[in-house]
Amino acid sequence: MSRASLSRYLWLSVAAAVVTIGFKYAAYYVTDSVGLLSDALESLVNLAAALIALATIRTAARPPDDAHAYGHDKAEYFSSGAEGILILAAALGIGWSAFTRFYSPQPIQNAAVGLTLSALASSINLVVGLVLVRRGRARNSIALEADGQHLLSDVLAASGVFVGVLAVSITSWAWLDPAVALAVATYIVWTGFRLVQRSARGLLDPAFPEVQLEQIRDVLNRYGREQSVLYHALRTRQSGARKFMSVHILVPDDWTVRRGHDLCTAIERELYALFPEITVNTHLEPVNDPTSWKDLEVR
Repeated sequence: MSRASLSRYLWLSVAAAVVTIGFKYAAYYVTDSVGLLSDALESLVNLAAALIALATIRTAARPPDDAHAYGHDKAEYFSSGAEGILILAAALGIGWSAFTRFYSPQPIQNAAVGLTLSALASSINLVVGLVLVRRGRARNSIALEADGQHLLSDVLAASGVFVGVLAVSITSWAWLDPAVALAVATYIVWTGFRLVQRSARGLLDPAFPEVQLEQIRDVLNRYGREQSVLYHALRTRQSGARKFMSVHILVPDDWTVRRGHDLCTAIERELYALFPEITVNTHLEPVNDPTSWKDLEVR
């Protein structure tokens, strides 16, 4: 499956957002619950986030060109960051609505109808969110996974609202409604912060996870034992869905260029089999040349 084809999953997210907006605003309309209003505002953010993710997925899928020789994969991090900022903005709106309602609490009307509509909307988000997270992880797409995680966080927030509205309808304690809305806003702030943090971390080209580094070292160590060669200056970085690594292979001084080249090609092919999305650069060096040991650091 090409990266461009991932956009169909985001169209599913857009459709889910449109449907859930209708359900949640209907729930707010019939109940006049600020808790359900906070849930409805979050669905607007879901729609905006899905549209942004859709645009960045298409950009990330573009092939390398003269101006972007390593591709456009990092565009997905902008989607994740923008989604986090939108979530934070929604949380501020929810918090303001809840704060004002504390001073003028309102009874909740038609709680059964409102909660039924809210539950239907959450069911849609749960299914779509699980699909997006699973496909995002399988395809190493941070934009797709972030959108799915956002929908799942929306389900958790909606569950809190559901319990709060139900409690108000049972106890007639109107202050519970804005209290639940403030709790939802706090949770949403945390979700938005994590998305922004993850996006910023991704833009810094982090190294591979330790599990993947161990797989690479296993390959290099095996060739070292079998061919009596060494390696150093192993460096890795991730850029969106793409992976990049470089390593220096140190071989005996009397090896021919052809023999060294064949060894590097065999190593690269095995690493490509482990990580199809990786780009590998190997640098061949004579093991007994002192200059081979002077380029271990990044300039």
